[in-house]
Amino acid sequence: MNRFSGEHPRTILLVGASRGLGHAMAIEFVKQGWQVVGTVRESGRTDLHTLADAHPDQVTIAPLDITEPEQISALHEQLSNRVLDILFVNSGIANRDASAPIAQVSTDEFMQVMLTNALGVMRAVDGLQDLVTADGLIGVMSSGQGSIANNTNGGFEVYRASKAALNQLMRSYAARHADDPRAMVLMAPGWIRTALGGPNAPFSIEETIPTLVETLLAQRGKSGLRFIDRFGETVPW
Repeated sequence: MNRFSGEHPRTILLVGASRGLGHAMAIEFVKQGWQVVGTVRESGRTDLHTLADAHPDQVTIAPLDITEPEQISALHEQLSNRVLDILFVNSGIANRDASAPIAQVSTDEFMQVMLTNALGVMRAVDGLQDLVTADGLIGVMSSGQGSIANNTNGGFEVYRASKAALNQLMRSYAARHADDPRAMVLMAPGWIRTALGGPNAPFSIEETIPTLVETLLAQRGKSGLRFIDRFGETVPW
C-alpha cells in the first residue's frame, strides 16, 4: 500500500519553530487544528515547549540543527511513519553586525550565515521532501531582501546574499523536480518585529502570521515554485 494513501491528520513539519516567526506559525497551525512537528536547535526549554505543554495531542518537538547533515537524516528516520502535508523550513540567522559591508565581514561569519540560510535549508528540503504528499507544499522562509531586482538601497549585504542564494537554489531544485505536482513556496514575510527583525520593524507577529499562514494554505494544489509575500503577491527575483 502507498504510504500516502488513506486518511491522515493534517500535519506540518516546521523546521525552526522554537521562537519568532516559526513559533508564531506553530501557534496559528495549532489554532486551525493541524498537527505540528516543530524542530528546535537549542537545548533546554523554548517557547515551543510551552505550546506543546498546552497542546500535547497536536505538537511534537524534534531536535534538529540543519547545519549537521546527520541530524537531518535522523529526523527523517524519526518521521518515517508520518505523512506530511507541508514541509516549511524557517531556519535563518544574520551576521552580528548586519549593517557591515561585505569586505568587513569575517570569513567564518560569512560561511556560517551561508551554511545556515542557504546550504542547510536546502539540505533539509532535499532530505525531508519525500515525506510530503503529492498534493502537499514545500516552503522555505526567504525575504524581500533576497530580491536582486528590489535592492536599490543596499545594506544587510551578507543576509541579502544568503537569501538570494537560497532563492536561486530553490529555483534549481524546482527545475530538477519539474514534474513534481507539489506546490513550492519562497515566502517573503515582510519586516516583522522579532529578534532577527529588530524592534524598529513596522509589523508585529500577531498581525502578520495569520495572513502568512492563510496565504501558504492557499498555495496548496498549485504546482511549481512561487516567490511571494505574505499576501500572496509575487516578489521580483
